[in-house]
Amino acid sequence: MAKEGRYTPPWTESPPPPDSFRAILKWGSPTEFKHPNWRLYELMRQTFGLTDDDFRARTNTGETPVRVEQPCRLSAETLAGLAAIVGPENVATDDLSRARVCYGKTMLDVLRLRAGVVENPPDAVVHPRNADDVRQLVAFCDEHRIPIVPFGAGSGVTRGSECVRGGISLVLRTHMNRILAVDPIDQTVTVEPGIYGPALEQALNEAPARFGTPHRYTCGHFPQSFEYSTVGGWVVTRGAGQNSTYYGKIEHLVLSQKYVTPAGDIVTVDVPAKATGPDIDQIMIGSEGTYGILVEVTLKLHRYRPEARQRFSFVFRDWESGCEACREVMQGEFGFPSVFRLSDPEETDVAFKLYGVEGTPLDPILKRLGYRPLERCLLLGHTDGDKDYGKLVKRKIKRICKRYGALYTTGYVTKRWEHGRFRDPYMREDLGDFGIMLDTLECGVSWSNLQRVWKGVREYCHSRPRTVCMTHASHFYPQGANLYFIFIARMDSLEEYVEYQAGILDAIRKHGATMSHHHGIGRSFAPWLEGQIGTNQLAVFRALKRHFDPHNIMNPGGTLALDLPSEERR
Repeated sequence: MAKEGRYTPPWTESPPPPDSFRAILKWGSPTEFKHPNWRLYELMRQTFGLTDDDFRARTNTGETPVRVEQPCRLSAETLAGLAAIVGPENVATDDLSRARVCYGKTMLDVLRLRAGVVENPPDAVVHPRNADDVRQLVAFCDEHRIPIVPFGAGSGVTRGSECVRGGISLVLRTHMNRILAVDPIDQTVTVEPGIYGPALEQALNEAPARFGTPHRYTCGHFPQSFEYSTVGGWVVTRGAGQNSTYYGKIEHLVLSQKYVTPAGDIVTVDVPAKATGPDIDQIMIGSEGTYGILVEVTLKLHRYRPEARQRFSFVFRDWESGCEACREVMQGEFGFPSVFRLSDPEETDVAFKLYGVEGTPLDPILKRLGYRPLERCLLLGHTDGDKDYGKLVKRKIKRICKRYGALYTTGYVTKRWEHGRFRDPYMREDLGDFGIMLDTLECGVSWSNLQRVWKGVREYCHSRPRTVCMTHASHFYPQGANLYFIFIARMDSLEEYVEYQAGILDAIRKHGATMSHHHGIGRSFAPWLEGQIGTNQLAVFRALKRHFDPHNIMNPGGTLALDLPSEERR
């Protein structure tokens, strides 16, 4: 198929068969797609040394029917006991139901599904209707020593929801997805863990009509997985949204929680601050289902004022000056932007292709002014909150960026980014059909160590020939930032992927960054956790595990390294 004289590969435009592996590996809606534009396609052809002929036939598409080799190992009596708690319609043991909750969305998961490999399936899939169901299920499974692994929307990228020891997958999104209360006095919302981000956000935006509140609200939490992730997933993985520089990560948004554990319920109080010993809320946030099941959470709210948003973008001549400008903004004490994202030269080059800047009249102007390709860096963002506050923050940012040699490029690029920011993951299916993988790893860094980490990790990523490694800094703080690495490579071997990812994680730790800033740990990163936080600190986590879950039924098998065999630790 040709367009403007250029070859266009046969990108998929049809929904996958509903009973296929592809239906599970596909991101988001089965009827939505996003394809690489011709500029990005040309970059991949050149980088990977390919021709149009390499993009004529899709392979290994995962469109075969789902089959699970491992049979259910629970007895009929046990299944009947589960059905007695939640109703028989809420217990499933068929292949498709079990395969759907096996994996998240890391590239390892996708590669296994493309190959028709279903590892670590649950023996049964159970859909609790409410907190009381969860309480009875935990007691039943504790008595019978049946592992329980919670499952939200399945968008995780750390293998945190695999049922390594079988047992049941507890799917919370099916029924436990209600808004329980909106409190305009305290400005909070209380929800069940299975509610999706868009459902919560729409309800909050429409709060005056729905709940009789005097204001519209926002949660302020917008991860790239926003459309297909749940509040419970955000909390138990200690996630961050793209607006976290202003609103904070999820641990800053949680006010109180309720968990069901084998040792009993954990219920915290609805107050904004306290000095009553170590914070139980912070102990439970990020526990990834290893201590108990989150059944209710109260979040802090913010006023929803989209009309007051101030967008901006800048182009810097180099990465170092962009980083210094961002640091000065965050340490300026005049307020914070909401979205704040600095792309390194390689990501800027791809962004200009993806968002339609390359080839516009702006591109030659930038070159003439000394903002050269593969040196220049794009900073984009916007403010949230009161309009006067936003204008102040934007004015200060412009002044600082100008001092570091940046060219102001209006809010156009930011609008383009906003338009596609939740849809970029759809391109993974297209690339995977031709043996090209796209994956991410991210870490937390201090300002004093940011350049060392950026250079060291990218050096390892590029040690593999013909590999794209894009990086951006985001989720900014006065003391540092998050570095987010996106790598694209022609690779369809499970073994090669696992080895390459391990090398990147080794490089991240070697250069002094955290293993994760917001993706969680799961099983993927668990081998590095003890080396990251220290043996004595991990011993504290394990002591808590023994208290909450003495029989090790809660998400066992290596998550958070709590029961990781010594030979698997790095």
